[in-house]
Amino acid sequence: MNTIPFVPFEAGEKLLDWIELTDALIAGHTLGRAEIGDTFLYRDPDTLLSRAAWIDGMGVAVKSATIFPGNAAKGKPNINGGVSLYSDDDGSLEAIIDFHLVTKWKTAGDSLLAARRLARPDTKRILLVGAGPVAKSLHAAYSAIFPDASFTIWSRTRAKSEAFAENLLNVTVAATLETAVGDADLIGTATMATDPVIKGAWLQPGQHLDLIGAYRPDMREVDDEALQRARLFVDSVDTTVDHIGEIKIPLKSGAIQRSDIIADYYDLDAFVRQSDDEITICKNGGGAHLDLMTSRYILEQWRAAG
Repeated sequence: MNTIPFVPFEAGEKLLDWIELTDALIAGHTLGRAEIGDTFLYRDPDTLLSRAAWIDGMGVAVKSATIFPGNAAKGKPNINGGVSLYSDDDGSLEAIIDFHLVTKWKTAGDSLLAARRLARPDTKRILLVGAGPVAKSLHAAYSAIFPDASFTIWSRTRAKSEAFAENLLNVTVAATLETAVGDADLIGTATMATDPVIKGAWLQPGQHLDLIGAYRPDMREVDDEALQRARLFVDSVDTTVDHIGEIKIPLKSGAIQRSDIIADYYDLDAFVRQSDDEITICKNGGGAHLDLMTSRYILEQWRAAG
């Protein structure tokens, strides 16, 4: 009887590489578009979220997360879960992978792919907006392609920015967000903002922005002017246009048009910087198909390591 492997966070992470992951995402998008579906179950205030994806030629992944807000008071994580990966050939269960491992690498790797395609190769100054776990992952991911870059961190709570900077190399705390935006070549946003924190008037020629934080219909991180000044891309039309406020709100108001979205990752050949002066934005909407691609990469590395 074959044992189904479980890939835990720490042991799994030691086997992973940011550039290899983005190569795996590129390969995954050469296959047909994924069929995806989300389900939610509630027991106030707790939630079970399951996200499923099926890619013909890659298999099936079901990523389940339990969100128990009361756990913090018990000294336990608020979010737990796992990813079940199934064979495309016969539907058999191939592996169970730690939820946090997949989420970390999927989320940062998603935006790293956009930065590989759209950020200027001579990027030297990177701004991280938000000082949580995603920003920490972005620091590692961006460092893989821009090893000589310096980082600036900004969050609404300066103490969080200072703690972030103390624990990572080559990071300084921004004096003001406006100044930090103006000085950056690459900007990665990972906030919980519902109202825009970055104004288009602050943007400078040649910048690239990866927008990660907004995930609900009422959430935005940049204003209309920022979207209007930039060439606009998304990781997935299916998970952004009708679902996330960053795109949905300005589309509804007429601030941008559907035709302003140049491409998603299923048309990666269009992810090209046309000049050193243009501003580019990519909205990271995530999606179970990216969890599947990331999980498949993790399992391949796990198997290769024996």
